[in-house]
Amino acid sequence: MKLMALDGNSIINRAYYGIRPLSTKEGLPTNAIYGFITTLQRLLDEEKPEALCVTFDRREPTFRHKADAAYKATRHGMPEELAMQMPVLKQVLSAMDIPTYELVGWEADDLMGTISRRCEADGWDCVLVTGDKDSLQLITDHTMVKLVTTKMGQTNTTDMTPAAFREKYGFDPIHMIDLKALMGDSSDNIPGVPGCGEKTAMALVQEYGSIDALYAAMPDVHAKPAMVKKLAEGEESARHSYWLATIVTDAPLDFRPEDNLRRPFKPELYDLFLHLEFAKLIEKYGLTPAGDAAPAAQQREVTVTAEDVTDPARAEELLRQWRKAEFVTVYATPDLSAIAVDCDTGADSASTANLLPFAYTGDWQALLQALFAADIHKVSHQVKELTRALLAQGIDPEGFVFDTALGGYLLDATAGQYGIDRLFMAYYHAEVMKPLHLAADAFSPLGDHHEALAALDSWCSAIAALREYQLPRLREQGMLPLLNDIELPLCRVLADMELAGMAVDAKALRAFGDWLQGEIDTLEQRIYDAAGETFNINSPKQLGVILFERLRLPHGKKTKTGWSTNADVLEKLRFIHPMVDDVLTYRQYTKLKSTYADGLLKVIDPDGRVRTSFQMTVTATGRLSSTEPNLQNIPTRTELGSQIRKLFPAAEGCVLVDADYSQIELRLLAHIAGDEAMIQAFRSGEDFHTVTAARVFHVDPSEVTADMRRSAKAVNFGIVYGISAFSLSQDIGVTVAEAKSFMERYFDTYPAVRQYMADVVEKAREKGYVETLWHRRRDLPELKSSNFNLRAFGERVALNMPIQGTAADIIKLAMVRVHRELRAQGLQARLIMQVHDELIVECPVSEQAQVTELLRREMEQVASLSVPLNAEAHAGKNWWEAKQ
Repeated sequence: MKLMALDGNSIINRAYYGIRPLSTKEGLPTNAIYGFITTLQRLLDEEKPEALCVTFDRREPTFRHKADAAYKATRHGMPEELAMQMPVLKQVLSAMDIPTYELVGWEADDLMGTISRRCEADGWDCVLVTGDKDSLQLITDHTMVKLVTTKMGQTNTTDMTPAAFREKYGFDPIHMIDLKALMGDSSDNIPGVPGCGEKTAMALVQEYGSIDALYAAMPDVHAKPAMVKKLAEGEESARHSYWLATIVTDAPLDFRPEDNLRRPFKPELYDLFLHLEFAKLIEKYGLTPAGDAAPAAQQREVTVTAEDVTDPARAEELLRQWRKAEFVTVYATPDLSAIAVDCDTGADSASTANLLPFAYTGDWQALLQALFAADIHKVSHQVKELTRALLAQGIDPEGFVFDTALGGYLLDATAGQYGIDRLFMAYYHAEVMKPLHLAADAFSPLGDHHEALAALDSWCSAIAALREYQLPRLREQGMLPLLNDIELPLCRVLADMELAGMAVDAKALRAFGDWLQGEIDTLEQRIYDAAGETFNINSPKQLGVILFERLRLPHGKKTKTGWSTNADVLEKLRFIHPMVDDVLTYRQYTKLKSTYADGLLKVIDPDGRVRTSFQMTVTATGRLSSTEPNLQNIPTRTELGSQIRKLFPAAEGCVLVDADYSQIELRLLAHIAGDEAMIQAFRSGEDFHTVTAARVFHVDPSEVTADMRRSAKAVNFGIVYGISAFSLSQDIGVTVAEAKSFMERYFDTYPAVRQYMADVVEKAREKGYVETLWHRRRDLPELKSSNFNLRAFGERVALNMPIQGTAADIIKLAMVRVHRELRAQGLQARLIMQVHDELIVECPVSEQAQVTELLRREMEQVASLSVPLNAEAHAGKNWWEAKQ
């Protein structure tokens, strides 16, 4: 039998620092709890113990503190965000029916030691899980210590058995106490022998085994005379440190291994996870409420009556009712095989109409067109997807007044999940019904629709509840104009763009793929020749062996899995050995071939066009993203990127008109910071990087060299992202001191930018968020974290998000206005692509001049700033030509 015991304080600490800040809608931090549970599950999967328990420290002083006031006196107190999670974690463990142990006057380590020895005495194996190396002294043939480490957000474990310990340290585990006695431990404030470091202490323990044997050999110890003197003078400290470092294995703990056998979770775990908003864990563990889940409408305390609408006369009656309503809630399956319409009929009542195409006896198409006309105001979820589905069926949808997916995204841009069920759980701590309505045959003509319709109605009612929660909060945070003027209208724009797609020259694409394959084959052979053997170039482990063991190149960095061969490492070696340049080129070519040459061929529709999907709720800054395929990620500044763009032609008889903003983020920095020098530089119409270089280097613009301009450009763009002097030095090839001096001169040139950077971080720290000019908000709990790396991340986001987010708002608003104006002028032109600050319109040749001017005008006039918004527009027969 095997028992696993966790050092609760140690594991939750690592979880807290290893996972980005998470919190419930009420503001309770949850990242440490979530990280603890996921780490625990991983440990259970690895070890599969029959019994499990967790130990915790107590706040009261232990016998060590009472004997030595300096013991652990230098430790900082637990961060408040972590302290708030400790009692909740214990509630979770109780609900998981996992025994916990804590004892006044004793540390968790002492309880772990006692538990391990009790297990051994009863013939059990024991696994101790901790991040504290002190526990290594407890390793025996029947007790393994599983060390947990967290680095860069990744949690790793190392199994320390007697053999593994001896291989690493060169002595038996029990002598870890002797090591600590000599070298001390700054984290616990154990003094050790003054002047005896880890390397010396290791050598002494490896030779003498224990401090008893060491001091018995005095003064003939094999060490330098100065060290022998330090050891002699420090004997009392060594023996006291030994006592402090020794983990007690016979604490007065009421413990029997069999009392800790794993048991099923208690029913209350479901409700606890609901309140903690751990939807993924509820799903993972298959948790269900004690009774039947209350439907969404009951959570709103609204009585809902449902009916299946089959008769055209009843449909007309309902349509008249819906036109008079402030709004109706509409929920449809992705394939439109079932639609539910929820309408309030009184203070505490609502009616839901279920519309099924196979059951409706009238004109289904006419019913859809009437329901989705502008005179019925509709609240729905994922309006863009619904709009696209309706457009594909020939329905021109209008009248959407709220989207609860977008509402959820605007209220929490970093949540990542905005499904109806996830949002409902977060807002109301309750579940909607299981999505039975989404099954493939849920509404087939011969199926039993009762349960599917109940789920459909539940989800429709949930949308109404989500709006009820979101609307006042969006109004309070000033984001209703952002939703109404930008995000909601954009749904129709994106749906049209997705249906339009972009033409691709399949024949040329195949030829490009063949050319790439030829280059890849050549590179592959050259790499093998340079290596002197064949190997898997795509294997970092095998490549690392070739570069750093066979070729013995410098800058090698060993990781847990082998040599690091990431792009940063290889870039440093590019000019040291020609093989490295070939490897980098090989990686580039293989990625281009798989992603574009091969990838695009697989998704070309029969009409010769590819259709991407624009994601509206993915990025925290408000930027759109493109998936399946991703057309926003084509390299822009390389010859191969240009070759790929040539493969996207305009349709027969058409041209592509491409317009993008010039230096929009820098212009927004000038406007938001209110820096007069920067504003005047943009108003002058001169090259901004040249102007900056002239001012920073104190020369006439005509005397600015290419290197000067390059340095100015690097800091201009880097400043928006909070670039450091070190990073700038890497970018422009100077020393850190020179880069720092350059940045100081830059801030002297644009002093309001320096002030803005200080103010925006400080205000974000006070308010807990940053926002764009359109009040798009991003919460930044990282700024209050006790973790330096998280705080630094939060500061970089605070600097960048208002700029990048405002740029995202502007391009989205431009898309809405361009789309609206193209339709208003009755043009055949259509917006087909957006890539960050770039818009592409496909139009007949005859409309080229009109569309080019329209595109430029609408993009430049979309916002009134203290600096001009410049947009450059060009036309061409393909994407590459249009970019010239």
